[in-house]
Amino acid sequence: MQVKILEHTPNPEKLVAAAAKRCYSDVPTYEIMDNLTDEQIKKLLTKLVNMGHESPLEHASFTFGIDGVSRALSHQLVRHRIASYSQKSQRYVSEGNFDYVVPEVIKNSKSISLELFKSAMQESQEAYDVLVESLIFDGLSEKEAYENARYVLPNACTTSIVVTMNIRILLHFFSKRCCNRAQWEIREMANEMLSQCRQVAPILFKNAGAPCVSGECPEGSMSCQEGESCKGM
Repeated sequence: MQVKILEHTPNPEKLVAAAAKRCYSDVPTYEIMDNLTDEQIKKLLTKLVNMGHESPLEHASFTFGIDGVSRALSHQLVRHRIASYSQKSQRYVSEGNFDYVVPEVIKNSKSISLELFKSAMQESQEAYDVLVESLIFDGLSEKEAYENARYVLPNACTTSIVVTMNIRILLHFFSKRCCNRAQWEIREMANEMLSQCRQVAPILFKNAGAPCVSGECPEGSMSCQEGESCKGM
């Protein structure tokens, strides 16, 4: 898995602070960012976070490049609908010799053979290759062959995706996907995204993560009971 911030709003904390200041100041909007000191920014953002006034957070966004994650993860990711996604197409890009993700529980299982999993991936690859070759032989274009043969590909097949979210949505995403109850792969990705966000905007992402980082776990009887372990993430 590779995760990298490709771009982000320049000076995101200053911009969010300026947007918050707009609500309480009579300064003309075109001057709202002028002379904002680091201390003023910190004070404004702290007040914003404490008040739960989240709308100014929507003015700043982050774009991530993500490679080597499974299709299963991408299906979970796009459930976060207020975001922008551009994903590698299996219609236009061949999946010959596709890479795949192996869950750690399968790697470490004493009752399941890792070779069984690998064999299933190989069978899918062989079926895909035969289908592509046969469909092209039948007169279909490469694109048409790819888009029909892809139906035999597994959820473990890796993909690449560009994701853009504003900070308000990122905080919600981290609250759900950094939690111990999130599936291991998307949790690993979310934790890495959060780590990189904190390097850019430490004040805004200080308390980001699973809900138990800054408050109580909302999962009730389904709580992981391990909230303390989330606080260092």
